[in-house]
Amino acid sequence: MKNVRLYCCTIKHFEVLENLPDYIVPVGLGGNNFPNNWLIEKVGENISDLNPYYAEFTMFYWMWKNKLSEFGDNDFIGTCQHRWLWLNEFYKKKQRFTLNSLYSKLLNPANDIFKNNELVHLNPHYFSKINLKQDFEDCHNINFLMESLNFLPEKEKIGFEQHLEGNAIYPNNMFITKAKHFNEYCSLIFPWLEKCYKFGYENNLFEGYNKRLIAFLMERFSSYWFQRFKSKSQLSYSRLGKIHLSNNLNKIIPTMKLPFTFLQYPTLHKF
Repeated sequence: MKNVRLYCCTIKHFEVLENLPDYIVPVGLGGNNFPNNWLIEKVGENISDLNPYYAEFTMFYWMWKNKLSEFGDNDFIGTCQHRWLWLNEFYKKKQRFTLNSLYSKLLNPANDIFKNNELVHLNPHYFSKINLKQDFEDCHNINFLMESLNFLPEKEKIGFEQHLEGNAIYPNNMFITKAKHFNEYCSLIFPWLEKCYKFGYENNLFEGYNKRLIAFLMERFSSYWFQRFKSKSQLSYSRLGKIHLSNNLNKIIPTMKLPFTFLQYPTLHKF
């Protein structure tokens, strides 16, 4: 069995994360308090002060600088978030008749998907009427995306610009890959993001909904980066609702382990 470890980021303490399988490790981001047994990004080399802008990518940086050395090149390292968890299969439709718990359907590190793939990503979303470039400009009403291209190495700039003419996006900045590829990814993106952040900060672009422009940018760039892998596969995910995120309930009973809680999963979106 391949060594697989996922880091699950959150800016708040959620009791449900105490009941995750051992291979999923919660990481506290930002300035809130977390249990003493948790990992927090402020311990070790970090860019925690940029979390309001970088969002989950401050965890990516922390993983790269502080945890990657614990992995062999071919071990798998991945990410998820407190409300978005990996499932063990790829589903084309919601499960409407099942007795299973959600917990029983979470990703199993013994999944055969890790035998023949270099990358595992979520099932993509497809925009029906516009491309990735148009969607970004419509949502954020600024030219940050195209300006960011100028800070990339020429080869990546050309490839990313071409990718933005397409309509497929892999959501939530979640993926699992071999440690050697995660190192390549981080070595590429963080010098680039530093320049993107400087441009956005100097031009007062990080306001309101656009405060996390870096994360929105990376959702598109990661989708482009995935294209270079020939051996890759996809899985579905679950978006936790209010019941699972209730600290009061989960102090009494781990809600994800209750029967029938896999009903209406996986999470599916249409654009």
